[in-house]
Amino acid sequence: MPVTDYSKKISQELSLAEWQVQNTIKLLKEDATVPFISRYRKEATGELDEVSVTAVRDRLAKLVEIDNRRAYILNEIKSQGKLTEELEHEIEISETLTRLEDLYLPYKPKKKTRAAIAREKGLEELAIFIMRQTGENPRAYAEKFLNDKVHNVEEALQGARDIISEWINEDSAARDEIRMIFSRGAVLESRAAPEKEEQGAKYRDYFEFAEPLSCCPSHRLLAIRRGENEGFLKVSIRVEEDTALRALESIFLSTGTDINEKDLPDGIICSRSHVKTSIEDSFKRLISPSIENEFAKSSKEKADSEAIKVFAANLRQLLLAPYLGQKIVLALDPGFRTGCKLVVLDSQGDLIFHDTIYPNQPQGDIDKSAKTVAGLICKYNVQAIAIGNGTASRETREFVESIDFAAECKKEIQVFVVSENGASIYSASEAAREEFPDLDVTVRGSISIGRRLMDPLAELVKIDPKNLGVGQYQHDVDQGMLKDSLENVVESCVNSVGVNLNTASRHLLTYISGLGPVLAGNIVNYRSSNGPFKSRQDLLNVARMGSKAYEQCAGFLRITDGQNPLDNTAVHPESYYIVKRIADDIKTEVKELLKNREMILKIKPEKYIDDKAGLPTIKDIINELLKPGRDPRKSISVFEFKKDVKTIEDLKPGMVLPGIITNITNFGAFVDIGVKQDGLVHVSNIANEFVKNPAERLSLNQEIHVKVLEVDTQRKRIQLSIKDA
Repeated sequence: MPVTDYSKKISQELSLAEWQVQNTIKLLKEDATVPFISRYRKEATGELDEVSVTAVRDRLAKLVEIDNRRAYILNEIKSQGKLTEELEHEIEISETLTRLEDLYLPYKPKKKTRAAIAREKGLEELAIFIMRQTGENPRAYAEKFLNDKVHNVEEALQGARDIISEWINEDSAARDEIRMIFSRGAVLESRAAPEKEEQGAKYRDYFEFAEPLSCCPSHRLLAIRRGENEGFLKVSIRVEEDTALRALESIFLSTGTDINEKDLPDGIICSRSHVKTSIEDSFKRLISPSIENEFAKSSKEKADSEAIKVFAANLRQLLLAPYLGQKIVLALDPGFRTGCKLVVLDSQGDLIFHDTIYPNQPQGDIDKSAKTVAGLICKYNVQAIAIGNGTASRETREFVESIDFAAECKKEIQVFVVSENGASIYSASEAAREEFPDLDVTVRGSISIGRRLMDPLAELVKIDPKNLGVGQYQHDVDQGMLKDSLENVVESCVNSVGVNLNTASRHLLTYISGLGPVLAGNIVNYRSSNGPFKSRQDLLNVARMGSKAYEQCAGFLRITDGQNPLDNTAVHPESYYIVKRIADDIKTEVKELLKNREMILKIKPEKYIDDKAGLPTIKDIINELLKPGRDPRKSISVFEFKKDVKTIEDLKPGMVLPGIITNITNFGAFVDIGVKQDGLVHVSNIANEFVKNPAERLSLNQEIHVKVLEVDTQRKRIQLSIKDA
C-alpha cells in the first residue's frame, strides 16, 4: 500500500489531518524517533504529541504487517493455480488479518484431514451432490462410489459428510456468523483440574466459575489464565450450541427443495439431513474450537493490553518521581542479624565510603553505630540520609532519628525512606558488576538505594521494569508487547527530563533519542579518554556518531558549565542561530539573555519565523529560555509513618493511618503504611461515588490517609479504605 493510502486510512482512524499523518510517516521512515518528532518537528506534524505520534507509528506497523501477509497469501494461492479475479479482489480489499486468514483457509496447506482422506477416495462428487440437496436418494447415488477404498454406502456417505464439514468450516460467511455469536454471548468457564483442588487452593474462586467473556475484567481473566497455565484450572469459552447451529443451518440448509423424509423407505436419510449432520459436526469439531481459540487469543490480548497500560502508567510515575538532586547522601540498606550496609555517595552518586553497622537486634550496638553515622555526617558534610524500606527499615529509621545531628554535627539532616524494589536484582546484575566489579552485592544495593533518592530515573533505568513492583500480572502478559511498551515509557521519560552528558551512565544514555547501546557506550568511552564534553558539537567526534544520530540526540543531552550556555537547555543546536538573532536584536549576549526574564518576556515570536522554524518552535525556544535546563520533576519531601504502628499485628480495624501509594491496578491501589506489608484499597473503597479506573483518582507515590477495614494476619492481607479516612 502506498504511503498516501496508509496516511489516509490512519488519519481517518485516528481523527487526524492527512497531512499530519503523512509528514509523521515520512519522519518515521527517515529514522526519526518519537521524542524527537514530538519535541522538535512540531511544524511538520501540526504539534502532535508523543501519544499521537506513537499511535501513528504503531498503526503503520500493523498495516504493513497486514499488507505483507496479503502479498504472501496472494502468492501462495497463485502458485496453486487457484487465484480467480473474484478471490483476488476479495483479498485485496480485506482490512484485517482475520479476514485474510478466512479467505486463505481453503487453500492453506493442511495435515491429512478426514476430508482430505475422503477426497483421495474420490468422494468429493458425492459431497457436491448431497450439498445440492435435491430430491434424489443419496444412498442410491452413493453406490456409484463404492470401490476397493470405499467398501459400503455408509462409508461413502460419511466421507462425503466429512468433506461438507470442512467446506462449512472454511466458509468465511459462516465463520463471521459464529464470531458474531461469540462476541455477543460467549461465556468464560473455568473449573478445577482433576485432583488439583488442594494444590491449587489459591484459585478456588475459579473452581466453578462462569462469566460473560465481554464482562470479565482484565485482572480476573489474567488470573484465570495463570491458573490454567499452572495446571490448576480447565478453561473454556462457550456459546449456546443451539443458537450457533440455527445460524449455520440458515446459511447451508435448503428450504423445501428436498423430499420429505417421511416419504422415504425406512432407514433412508435425505440429503438435507446429511447436511444438517455435517453442520453439527463442523461446528463441534472444527468451527467452535477454532473460533474459541480466536476469542481466547483476542481476549487475552485485550487483557494484556489493559494490564500493560496500567503498568506503563505506573512506570511513568515511578520514573518521574520526585528527586533529591545532586546532594551528598548517606544510604543504609537495613538489616537485623547481618547489620546495616552503609555507604556515602558524593553529589554525582559516586561511592566515597562503605561500612557495616549493627544498631538493631541481635547485636543492638547503638552507641558505636550512632558514633559511626554522626562521624560520617560531619566528615563528608552529608546532606541527606536514605534508608531502604525492606526488613528492619522502621527500626533503622528510629535509630537514625535518635541521633542528635544538631549537637553532633551542628546541622539538621533529612531522613528519607526509599523503595528497595528491584535493588537486589540490580545488585547481582551485569550492570552492577560492570559499575562495581570489586564490591559485594550488599554494598551495591546500598549504593542503588542512595542513588534512587538522588535521581530515581537515572538509577531505575538499570533495572528490568518488571522487577520494580508496579505491575499487574506482568509475568502473565505478552512479554514482547510488554517490553516494547515499557521501553517506550522509559525512552519518553528519559528524553522529557534530559540527561547530563558528562555524568550519565551508559544505561541512561542508551534511552536517549537516536543513541542505543553502541553509541551510549562510545560516548562513555570518549568521556573516559578525553575528559568531559565541553560542547554538544564534540559529540560528532564520538565513534560512529553520524549527523542523523547527532540530530536525534543533541537536544536531549545537557552540558553544565559548557562553552555554550544553550548546551544546558532543551534548545536544539539547529536553532541556536535563532537565539543568537534574538540576543543580537536586544544587543546582549546569549549568556546574559538567559538571566533576564523580563527581557525574554518581551520577545515577539512572530518576528523570528523563517523557512526553518515556525511559530511552535519559536514559542518552545522562548519557554526554554525562561527556564533553561529546569527539571520537570518535583523535589522530594520527607514522609512520616505512624510511629507506634510497625507490624501487621499492631493494626486494628478503624485505625486511620498515613500511607504512600506503591502500586495501582485496575481493581484498586496498594498502600505502604509502614508495616512491611502493603494494604489494598479496593476500587470500591476509593471514593463514595463509582470509580471505574483507580488511576484517574490516584497516582503512584501519592501521600494519603487510609482507614483500616480488615486485617488477616495469617494470609498477610490488609483491607483499607480512603473514603472515611
